[in-house]
Amino acid sequence: MHKKWLFFLLWSIGLTAQVLEKDLSQLSWTVHQWGKNEKLKATVPGTVHTDLLANQRIPDPFLQSNEKEVQWIENEDWVYETEFVLTHAELQKEHIELLFEGLDTYASVFLNGQSLLDADNMFRTWHVDIKPFAKAQNHLKIQFKSAVQRTNALAQKLPYQLPDDNRVFARKAPYQFGWDWGPRLVTCGIWKPVKLQLWDDVRIQHVFHEQKNITQEQAEVIVHVALEASKETTVTLLVNHQKRKVQVQPGTTVVDFPITIENPKLWWCNGLGIPHLYSIPIALEQKRKVRDSRELKIGIRTIELVQEPDAQGKSFYFKLNGQPVFMKGSNVIPPDSFVPRTTTIQWEALVENARLSNQNMLRVWGGGVYADDAFYAACDEKGILVWQDFMFACAMYPGDEPFLQSVEKEVEDQVKRLQNHPSLALWCGNNESDEGWHNWGWQKQYKYTSQDSARIWKDYQQLFHQRIPNTLSRLLPSNENRYWPSSPSIGWGKKESLTQGDSHYWGVWWGLEPFESYDKKVGRFMSEYGFQGMPSLQTLSILSDGEPLALTSKAIRHHQKHRTGFETIENYLQRDYQNPNSFENYVYVSQLLQAYGLQKAIETHRRNRPYCMGSLYWQLNDCWPVTSWSSMDYFGHWKAAQYQVKRSFAPQLIVPKWKDNALEINLINDADTVHEGEVQLRWFSMRGVLLKEKRLNATMSANGVNTIPLEKETDWPKLDGTVVLQINFKAPEMQLNAIYTGVAPKDLQLQKPRISLEKINATTIAIQTDVFAKNVALISSEKVLFSDNYFDLLPGETKYITLDKPLTSSLIVKSLWDTLP
Repeated sequence: MHKKWLFFLLWSIGLTAQVLEKDLSQLSWTVHQWGKNEKLKATVPGTVHTDLLANQRIPDPFLQSNEKEVQWIENEDWVYETEFVLTHAELQKEHIELLFEGLDTYASVFLNGQSLLDADNMFRTWHVDIKPFAKAQNHLKIQFKSAVQRTNALAQKLPYQLPDDNRVFARKAPYQFGWDWGPRLVTCGIWKPVKLQLWDDVRIQHVFHEQKNITQEQAEVIVHVALEASKETTVTLLVNHQKRKVQVQPGTTVVDFPITIENPKLWWCNGLGIPHLYSIPIALEQKRKVRDSRELKIGIRTIELVQEPDAQGKSFYFKLNGQPVFMKGSNVIPPDSFVPRTTTIQWEALVENARLSNQNMLRVWGGGVYADDAFYAACDEKGILVWQDFMFACAMYPGDEPFLQSVEKEVEDQVKRLQNHPSLALWCGNNESDEGWHNWGWQKQYKYTSQDSARIWKDYQQLFHQRIPNTLSRLLPSNENRYWPSSPSIGWGKKESLTQGDSHYWGVWWGLEPFESYDKKVGRFMSEYGFQGMPSLQTLSILSDGEPLALTSKAIRHHQKHRTGFETIENYLQRDYQNPNSFENYVYVSQLLQAYGLQKAIETHRRNRPYCMGSLYWQLNDCWPVTSWSSMDYFGHWKAAQYQVKRSFAPQLIVPKWKDNALEINLINDADTVHEGEVQLRWFSMRGVLLKEKRLNATMSANGVNTIPLEKETDWPKLDGTVVLQINFKAPEMQLNAIYTGVAPKDLQLQKPRISLEKINATTIAIQTDVFAKNVALISSEKVLFSDNYFDLLPGETKYITLDKPLTSSLIVKSLWDTLP
C-alpha cells in the first residue's frame, strides 16, 4: 500500500478511536536547495545533511576527511515540502493546528502560500492554528535560512564581538559549529516530529504534579491538569480513578487533584534501591466520550542540593530521600552530529550503559541538545539522576529583549516537557561561561573597553541570574526548583574551586599536570575531568574507509579535533607506559592510559568522601567516530576506560594508596549496611609465589569510607615492579579484592604470560594465566559486551567472564606484555 494512503487509513481509524493527533512526519516529503529546481526525497524528522547523503549528493561526512567537502551546505537555504488531505468532517473541527516539536532553526512556514510563522529557536515547540487557511488539499512548505548567514548578520548589530563565535546569536545546538571532539556540521531541517491536532471545545494542554508531604505511611501528591478551552463548557475529569465535573472557562483552566498514596514505595537511584514508578491515568470526558487522555508517570522521592558552610569551605552534595548520595557518573553529549537519526533504542542504550557501569547520575551537557523523551524515561526506569544544563556553553550571549524572550519560552517548553521526571535532579544555566569570562582572557583577547565588559556581564547576569531562574520559579514547585547558574562555579585555577561549588578540573590534560595531581586537586563535587583514548580498531577502520591505519594517516588525524590531542596523549604515555610496538597496540595502550587516569581520579574522589560528594567524568559518549575523552566510542564499543569506570564506581570498593611512605587501605561502601570482616594482604612474585601475608580485622561502615593506615614493616616485600600486592576484604556477605603494583605500568618487570581461555558455555569463558598478566584484553571483531575486560590477572586464579551474546568468531586475547618493544 502506498505510504500516503496508509497514513489516511490510520488517520480515519484514529478519529473513530477519539485520537485527535496524527504525525505528518509519515507523509512523503521533499527537500531542495533554495533557487534550484531538483527536489529530493526527504526524511522527517531529519536533517539536510542526512537527506543529501541518502540521495548520494554528498560523501559521508563521518568518513576520512569528508567533513571538509560538505561545509558549503551551511551557507545555503533549504526548502522542505509535503502535501496532506483533510476530509469535510475534519475541516469542520473548531481547531486545526500544526505542532512542530522541533525546527532547526530559522524556519519560515507556509501553508497553501500563506505565511504561518517564522521560527528562530531549535529548542522550542511551535503551535500554529491553520483553521483559516486549511483546505481539502493542502501544501505545506518550510524554508530554512542559513544559520551561519543569519548569525553573522545579527553579530553586526553589536559594537563588539562576543566570545566564542557568532553561533551565540542562534538558539541552536552549539556543538554543530565544531568542538574539540566533534565536527563542524551546521545543519538544518525538521529535526522533530510534525503533528496535526484537531479538537473541539476543550482539550488537555499540560499535566504536572507536586509532591507534598512524604512519609513511610503516605505520600501526598497534587496532580495539576491544565485544560485549554475555546468556550465555556462542562467536562468530566478522571484522575487516578477519581471523577469530577469541571466548569471550564475560555482560555486555560488548571484543575487540582489531591492524591494520597498509602505506604509509598520510594524512587531510588541506581545502587541504592528500586526506582519505583507510579502510573496515574488521566482522562477528559465530554458527553460520555473520552476526548483526550494522558498517562502521568511519577516517582515518589525528595531531592535536595545541600550547600552549607563548613570548616573547609562550603558543601555541595545531593540528598535523595533524606540520604546523602555520592554521585557517580559522566557527562553526556548528543549521540550523533545528526540527532534525528538516533533511535529510541540508542537513547535507551546510552542510559543502560551508564547503569551497567555503576553510574547513578548523567549530566546533559549544555553545548548539545536537550535529550529525547526516551532518554529521560530510561533514566526514570533505571534510576539514573539527571543534571540538566540549559543549552549554553563556553561563550557569552546577547541580552536584547527578543533573545531573552526566546530563551524564556525555550525554558518554559523544556520545563513543561521534563518536570515530571523523578530523575531530574538539577537545572543548570550554562557550561563554563562564568569561568570563561573570568579565567580565559576573553576581555583582553577581544580588546573590550570597560563599558563593553560591563554591558556583556550585565547581559550575562540578566540571562542566567534573572531571566532563567525567574522562569523556573514561575513554573516549578519550590521543592523542585533546584538551579545552579553555571558549571563550574569557579575556574580550576582558583583555590576556591576546590572548597565550594562544583569543579571542572583540567590541570590533567589541558595543564599537562601528572595523574598524581588528582590526589591534590579534590573539590566538593567534580563535575568535569578526563583524558582522551582512541576508539576501537573497528571504529578506526570504518572512519578511515580503506586508508591504511597509522597515526600519521589523513583520516586518523582528521578525527582528532583537539589541536594538540595526539601530542598530549604521547606526553602522558611516555610518563607511564613504554612505547607500543605497533599501531594496533598503540590504540590498546592509549585506552589503557585513559583508564589509568580515570581510575586515579575516580578513586581519589571516592576515598575523599564526604568532603567530595560527586565524580562526573568527561565524557560518556561520542557524536561521531573520533579520538576523544569518551569512555565508549560512537558505535557503542566500550573502551578500556568504560570497564575501569565500572570497577571504580562499584558499590563497594578497596582503594589502596601509598601515602607518607606507608600503605593506606580505603574501604568504600555506598550502601547503608555495615560489614564486619577481615582484610588480607598477600604479596606475590610475578610467577605467583607467595612472598608475604598479613591479616587484620576491619569494618566497612555504612554509606562512607573506612581508612586503615598500615605502618610499613621492615620485612615487607618492596613494590619495585617485581612484586604484586593482592588485597582482599572478606565478610560473611561479601568478598572484594584489589591488585596493587605500586609503580607505573612502564616500571613493571612483566614476563610473557600464557593466557588460556576455556569455553564454559555459549556466553561464559574461564581465563587463567601462568604469570602475572597486566590489563588482559578480550578483543572481538563483533560488537560484544563483557562482564569485565582489560583486567589484571594473577597466576593460580580463574576469572569467569560472561558475554552479552554468543560469538560467531574467535576471540583475541592480549596483555600489556604484548605491546613491549
